[in-house]
Amino acid sequence: MQNVQKGFTLIELMIVIAIVGILAAIALPAYQDYTVRAKMSEPLAALAEAKTTIAEYYSTTGNLPTAAAAGINDFPNKDIVKSVIYSSTANVGPLLTAIVQPGVIPGTAGDEFVLSGTTRADRSIEWKCKPITGASGIPAKFLPANCRG
Repeated sequence: MQNVQKGFTLIELMIVIAIVGILAAIALPAYQDYTVRAKMSEPLAALAEAKTTIAEYYSTTGNLPTAAAAGINDFPNKDIVKSVIYSSTANVGPLLTAIVQPGVIPGTAGDEFVLSGTTRADRSIEWKCKPITGASGIPAKFLPANCRG
């Protein structure tokens, strides 16, 4: 009578471990990028709150508010959003910048998320997310899809 083999051989187990290791090496960086992109929804939400305030002021008065009149929470100091900066000029329009807390975006010094507004004759504002190039900007791969360029 012959013995029937039960279980797996060492080679078979080593092949399975190698396959799992390769999959983990590919999946882990993709997952880390995904989690950072998911965190970028918080700055977008903080800026959405501010842009609503500015748009209401502009539709009511026909002028862009000053930083004091905008009523924006400058330092929400949340887990991801450190501060919100508002500026406006007559020929450029409103500009909202969210500063992200240090360490949220791995391996980069970039920490600014920007919405730029263009005023219209009907007292509305068209907002556009725009990436910043340079050291202060968040790398495009971490921005929401409508902000990548």
